[in-house]
Amino acid sequence: MQDNLARLQDAATLWSVRPSTAADVIAAACDCLTAGIDSPTLRILAGVSPVKGNESDELRRWLEGSLAELSLTYYPEGSQEGEEEALRVMARRLLGHTITPRELTTWAYRFITWDGTPMAAELIGLEITYDYVDPDYGGYESSPTTEGIDADVIAEARRLAGETGVGGD
Repeated sequence: MQDNLARLQDAATLWSVRPSTAADVIAAACDCLTAGIDSPTLRILAGVSPVKGNESDELRRWLEGSLAELSLTYYPEGSQEGEEEALRVMARRLLGHTITPRELTTWAYRFITWDGTPMAAELIGLEITYDYVDPDYGGYESSPTTEGIDADVIAEARRLAGETGVGGD
């Protein structure tokens, strides 16, 4: 059950930053119900139609209450706290090998941006470094290697996720 609650929390967090869709949150709510997790507002949330167009309005109406009933955290759209937690979610995905280092930096560059939380600055800078070494963008012979940048991204992900141990992947 904890995995289902964590998935709902992660989906709701990412939705607040906008890389996730309302359908992702609704699917996670449905998974919670099928796993035996229940609350009145969770039932409503799981019943929101994922039809593109008005699903975000319905989700917005029920999400905060549903998360509160389950003792989960609601992050308002565009909040710095939401961006910071979304960074942690994505860092854990990298460390769990469900995304690549480049996917993490591209995500941070696209969804957090330089205007977002300062916690994303290192990842955004590393995204630019990837472009610098990419031959399609005029990379140079003396540039750092992609593998070296990957290692820096993994180290930053560990920092964001709160891992303090040293070890290889």
